[in-house]
Amino acid sequence: MNMLNAEEAARLLHLNVKRVQSLARGGKLPAARVGRKWLFRREELEALLGRPSALPAKRSFTISARNRLRGQISRLSIDGLMAEVQIRIGDQELVSVITRSSAERLGLAIGDEVFAVIKSTEIMIGKEGREE
Repeated sequence: MNMLNAEEAARLLHLNVKRVQSLARGGKLPAARVGRKWLFRREELEALLGRPSALPAKRSFTISARNRLRGQISRLSIDGLMAEVQIRIGDQELVSVITRSSAERLGLAIGDEVFAVIKSTEIMIGKEGREE
């Protein structure tokens, strides 16, 4: 977590230090007071500016589902409230239908590397050449 003091926050926001302290005191800026000092989370201030927060170069996430397939978006079709995402995983294609807001929140674009997470209570297996 990257914490800024009032002077650093003022530089980031291009404001006077006294103005930053006044906004924090009035609850208009997310801040915490520690003794006589104001502390600000960089991520929260950058979010107010509409900037993506600075993230480490290598990120990871943990999820309970064990069936995760890494692939690349090969086609993206957004229409109305829904988005159809086609992902190339090796020589296979997987299609997922998600909400438009999820696609926009994730900032999905053709060529992005993504994970397809499969969580199901039932998976069918098929094999060519055998019918019974």
